[in-house]
Amino acid sequence: MATQRNHRGATLIELIMVIAILGVIAAVASVFIKGPIDAYVDSARRAALTDAADTAMRRMARDIRKALPNSTRIPNTQCLELIPTKTAGRYRAGVDVLSLNFVTSDSSFNMLGVNKELPAGQQIEVGDVVAVYNLGVSGANAYIGDNTSLVTAVDDEDGKETTITIVSKQFPIASGGKRFYVIPAAENIVAYVCDDDGNLRRTVRTFADADATCPVDGPILASNVSNVAPCKFIHDVSDLQRNEPVQLTITFTDSGENISLYHQVYENNWP
Repeated sequence: MATQRNHRGATLIELIMVIAILGVIAAVASVFIKGPIDAYVDSARRAALTDAADTAMRRMARDIRKALPNSTRIPNTQCLELIPTKTAGRYRAGVDVLSLNFVTSDSSFNMLGVNKELPAGQQIEVGDVVAVYNLGVSGANAYIGDNTSLVTAVDDEDGKETTITIVSKQFPIASGGKRFYVIPAAENIVAYVCDDDGNLRRTVRTFADADATCPVDGPILASNVSNVAPCKFIHDVSDLQRNEPVQLTITFTDSGENISLYHQVYENNWP
């Protein structure tokens, strides 16, 4: 004889009760889960802002430390300009044809040392610019070419000294340490500008465009750093100091989060 079984499913009321209970459980769980999730998202956002600000500060600090002495200037608190250098050396001094004598125009001089033995990124090349004793004042201002000259040839075949041929120039002031600096052909003037769109830009231009102070539409050599609040650049200029501080303050914002970094960089202004 076949056994009859009674099969019964869930009623609508039971389903509604299950859904309601799950909703209550989910609501209670969300109260405990939301806080940690929000904290994680906020921490990740702050870390990203801090990393962006730190990277920008490090790039600026590196350029300031390598800048031509007395070339850092701040036309306004949103802009910092400088003349970068790739290397420096000592010139032969005296009155012979291999020396810089500062009495008449020179078309060449000898550098103590061999150029080709320098690291690749520091070797002097045709198109670079030589600067001697930059003071950043009238008569010794590299921005307007008082004490600079274009390199037209480099010869270090004798393996002892390097002969650097330049556009004929009478440099106005001799360096007490017999030093000269080399400005790269690709970057004569570097400007860091916080523009009105919340971007920190690093632009470059040539000495021919030296009057175009703080350009915001030049080629960007580093990725834009977005959400930049107004910057604050301060340069403590003193004729009595050879190591002058440059103060950098940048604030980054994102979704209501603000990260401000302050950095002080000392530039070597011993010409």
